[in-house]
Amino acid sequence: MKTVAVLVGSLRAASLNRKFAEILAKLADGKLAFKFVEIGDLPLYNEDLWENPPASVLRLKSDIESADGVLFVTPEYNRTYSPAIDNAIHWGTRPWGKNSWTGKPAAIVGTSPGAIGAAVGQSQLKQVAVVVGMILMGQPEVYFAYRDELFDDEGNIVDEQTAAFLRSFVDSFAAWIDRVG
Repeated sequence: MKTVAVLVGSLRAASLNRKFAEILAKLADGKLAFKFVEIGDLPLYNEDLWENPPASVLRLKSDIESADGVLFVTPEYNRTYSPAIDNAIHWGTRPWGKNSWTGKPAAIVGTSPGAIGAAVGQSQLKQVAVVVGMILMGQPEVYFAYRDELFDDEGNIVDEQTAAFLRSFVDSFAAWIDRVG
């Protein structure tokens, strides 16, 4: 089974994007193994820290490098993706010549209670993902408008149309990783 490094851009305990990532992980069970990568403990990117790299940075790079694919689950802040993801991307591209993202099959999803479900933030992140060498899946796109009534208290999908749509995304991402990984 292929392993997917999952980076959730919202660090708060009650994050909708964390809940959404966990819902996707349930749907992926048996197809993909989701490994949630901790990014909240990364220091702000500072080239000087490479003299004695923090353990959290080395762990991030190792988690990315050992994964077969990468899934970003990002909220939208001020019409862009989260600063936590931005920071993780910068750490992953360094030191020069040791870019952990290069050649990784990747996908980007996100959710918000708003009607466009983090679409603008995802669009910004897509540009960066390609520039740092990830092989980004273009379709299907998941701009998910989060509604509590679509899920039960255990994070199971209770709406069949939503379940079918998200299963289709998971299946497409698994096929993408097999094809380009």
